[in-house]
Amino acid sequence: MGPKGLIRAREADERRRLRAAQRQQRELERRRKEQSKLSAIEQARLEVETYENRLELLLSVHKEQGPPWDWSALAAALPPPCPQKISYYESRAKQRAFVLPPEQQLSAEAMIQQSQAEDERLFQEALRTHAEETAEWEKLRNFARRILAGDHKAFIDALSEFSPLAELSDVGSLIHFTVETTKLIRCELKVNGTQAIPTEIKTLTASGKISVKPMPKTRFHEIYQDYVCGSMLRVTREVFAILPVDAVLITASADILDTRTGHTLEQPVLSAVMPRAIIASLDFDKLDPSDAMENFLHRGDFKASRKVGAFLPITPLTPADIPQPPIEEMGYADLLVCVRRLREELQAKLAALKAATVPEPEPSSNE
Repeated sequence: MGPKGLIRAREADERRRLRAAQRQQRELERRRKEQSKLSAIEQARLEVETYENRLELLLSVHKEQGPPWDWSALAAALPPPCPQKISYYESRAKQRAFVLPPEQQLSAEAMIQQSQAEDERLFQEALRTHAEETAEWEKLRNFARRILAGDHKAFIDALSEFSPLAELSDVGSLIHFTVETTKLIRCELKVNGTQAIPTEIKTLTASGKISVKPMPKTRFHEIYQDYVCGSMLRVTREVFAILPVDAVLITASADILDTRTGHTLEQPVLSAVMPRAIIASLDFDKLDPSDAMENFLHRGDFKASRKVGAFLPITPLTPADIPQPPIEEMGYADLLVCVRRLREELQAKLAALKAATVPEPEPSSNE
């Protein structure tokens, strides 16, 4: 299978992988367009189902993950086979010419020439397709080699080009990636929960009418909390599916009301370090996203924030907060990063020490 075929197969797999909730959402949208034809009871039922489906999408965002990329296989992939010229139409024409009477041989010669021209046209078309597939194969193979070599720009390009995170954008999230090392990706996630999460609860009464009530602040915050945590888990899973990194340092920010000024400011509310080994051990169909945060080194107090009905701002984790493995277990790239960081810290300390020990110049005498 050529590179284009591989990408098309992955896209087809991604389409087949759409959740039942998403398929239901499309069906609900179709029914919404036809609601003018429905009875009042059917319209109420449709509105409640749409509301419930919206909540289901928000609370199950962590359950999906795109297919993993095997960069080693792509780097070692063979080029597409060169097409061979096949005289299919010419052979058919010669077979027909063989049984024609002598008086029709001139027309048979013309038929054979036309068949040869058609075989040549198909061969040239196959050559053009082969050239395109070869160029795509070469491009994808070189890209895979850059990924395996730890090229930071290739990491970012892969995340922007192959990541199926458009779903998060649909429900109100913005994502920014930074490559810290070949083993660590830092991610900043902006969650617009106040717009994404409903502020009302919709249910059907016994008579089939719709009941709309304001959503309690506690319930709104619980949904918001699960959505923030679920989004962080989903982004981390997608990063691991695309890149050969060991950990993701992810921080989620939200709009928080500053009671001192009355203005809403974007501030970090949850930060976590998620290793690949722990992510691989979790059952995402059964876990609670908020409870799952206890599996990771994280910073963010949801228990306290529930009392006030809003998120509390935090100071995000940094790569320096991540426990370092013993030097004996470090790879070359990680060891190099560690040495550079220690050198910078030592230079800063020496500069501060030098500034503190240099004596002040004595005032000059004017005798």
